[in-house]
Amino acid sequence: MIKVENLSKTYRRYKKKEGLAGSLASLFHREYEEKKAVKEVTFTIEKGEFIGLIGPNGAGKTTLVKMLTGIIAPTSGFVDVMGYYPNDMKNEFKKRFAVVMGQKSQLFFELTPNDTLRLFKEIYEIPEKEFKESKDYFMELFGVKELMDVQVRTLSLGERMKMELMVALLHNPEVLFLDEPTIGLDIVASKQIRNFLKTVNEEKGTTIMLTSHYMEDIRLLCQRSIVINEGEKIYDGDTGRLFEDEKTIEEIYQKGGEVHV
Repeated sequence: MIKVENLSKTYRRYKKKEGLAGSLASLFHREYEEKKAVKEVTFTIEKGEFIGLIGPNGAGKTTLVKMLTGIIAPTSGFVDVMGYYPNDMKNEFKKRFAVVMGQKSQLFFELTPNDTLRLFKEIYEIPEKEFKESKDYFMELFGVKELMDVQVRTLSLGERMKMELMVALLHNPEVLFLDEPTIGLDIVASKQIRNFLKTVNEEKGTTIMLTSHYMEDIRLLCQRSIVINEGEKIYDGDTGRLFEDEKTIEEIYQKGGEVHV
């Protein structure tokens, strides 16, 4: 389903000295530095797997997800997602995956969930029968039937996240990328979201990659975890084994990031 080999991403960043003098000097001579966000990462993900992607802040997790979804192009290496090179951004490819980011919304706050889903139906060119079946399935799964005709801006954070997932899953994507889907949610809402994701993975066979600092999400949902630190893959294996020794997690996060349990 997903295969990457020696995947790398290097950014070229402009550096400027402080103050007006630094600004004037930069007009004639600019200094740059290279930042290697992802360094020769290799892994394979099979269809139907639920994978955890963890690591401290700035480790390269989001950059990796952006390369897998075609948002940015890799500097070097090989990447294949469902038989496509993501950065080509072919329409056929875009219709087969979805992305949900806990800190960025794809909802239209002045519209109702019903109107938003109808809009995405047209964007993804979903047949009416398939649209109704998917909508009914997720309304029942999420228990949100009574919320479908109110403006999105009036929903709570947990309710909005359910709608985010409905929009993302409406076209039955084969791969779902999740970046901090439970951030800011209370214990009850977080548990509900985890249950929904587990059900989607088991019933729909959706391949899911979950990025989270909340270790409870990873521990309860992902049988396999990939750990990234300073752009390098330092662990790829059984999640239970990873959490057997708390010192392992502490060492992973010692250079940044906070572990939420």
